Amino acid sequence: MISMEEAKNYLRIDHNEDDKLIQNLIDTAKKLCMDVGRMDEKAFELNEETSGQAMLYTIAYLYENRNTADYKKLTLTLRALLFAQREGVI
Repeated sequence: MISMEEAKNYLRIDHNEDDKLIQNLIDTAKKLCMDVGRMDEKAFELNEETSGQAMLYTIAYLYENRNTADYKKLTLTLRALLFAQREGVI
């Protein structure tokens, strides 16, 4: 859903040194957003716009807070972002 190019653009990174880290963050963000949003692959793709924004937020948060990430805070923020999908509103 989120490509390396999109993630690097969102993070404003123009070098390749962190590409492996960023790819890992993309994969982690997708899994975390799917778990928090209680979505399978199909639901995740149907809510592409919201899911994509949640992924970008997650990627940026984890990238910027590599050593000090507060996963409880991150999860609560994702719950708020993905609330409609979690509760079947959309």
